[in-house]
Amino acid sequence: MSSEGAGPAPHPVDRARLTEHRPLAPPVYRYAPADQHTAWVRHYWVPVWNVPPEHRVTEHVLQYPSCLVVVSDTYARFYGVVPGRSQVDLSGRGWAVGVMLQAGAGPSVAGRSDLSHLLGTHADLAVVPSMASVIPVVRAEMASDPASPASHARAMAAIEERLDALPAVSSEAREVTRWVSLVESDPELRTVGELCRRTGTAERQLQRVLRRYLGLTPKWLIQRRRLHEATDRLKRGVTSLAELAVELGYTDQAHFTRDFRKVTGSPPGEFAASYGASRM
Repeated sequence: MSSEGAGPAPHPVDRARLTEHRPLAPPVYRYAPADQHTAWVRHYWVPVWNVPPEHRVTEHVLQYPSCLVVVSDTYARFYGVVPGRSQVDLSGRGWAVGVMLQAGAGPSVAGRSDLSHLLGTHADLAVVPSMASVIPVVRAEMASDPASPASHARAMAAIEERLDALPAVSSEAREVTRWVSLVESDPELRTVGELCRRTGTAERQLQRVLRRYLGLTPKWLIQRRRLHEATDRLKRGVTSLAELAVELGYTDQAHFTRDFRKVTGSPPGEFAASYGASRM
């Protein structure tokens, strides 16, 4: 596994994070998986926080279409995808070791053929056979120094040992990961019909398979990609919300504003202003 760092340069996945600029927001260490684990893992992240007693930090995230494995000092969970905006409240001292699974890897790790029941919620990791035994190991490795990259490496190695014991990722699971990667990597892919054409897959099959793996629809994938692109552009600065809406494939600025506000909780101009810039 290779470290991608926790310095000031933004990580691509941070376009999903809506509150990293706020006071007391925790640093997040991010790591890429080793090549032999990329069929399972998209990336690892390790937030470490120390919030004064009189404060509470709320993190808001627009989750990627991936299930998550998270082990912290107080809980261990297998998360399904949150279709809207996810929220985590942090207080005191703490840490977490997070695994963003590949889009197609969730069912194999969870040991279930259908994960639609986990949409917007989570299961206790202790009841997930493939991962239950890793909980005490990760906590032991992180106990001495949660901010140490060496501790992170040992914790991730323990997780990867469990992944290595699983059957190989199926061809269908790899297809799901490919579908999601295609949507996320091509801003010109703006309709479900185009996704069907590019993948050679019937719309009904796309819907059926994505529901089992993620609990989501193909249309959601495209909307989430557009909103991730929007948050990234608004953080970095754009000259016109109307132009941004067109670039993202919206029919007009009003449609873009409604979508953005519904999911993030604030209109795009207000979101941009929170990062220090006004928008037209």
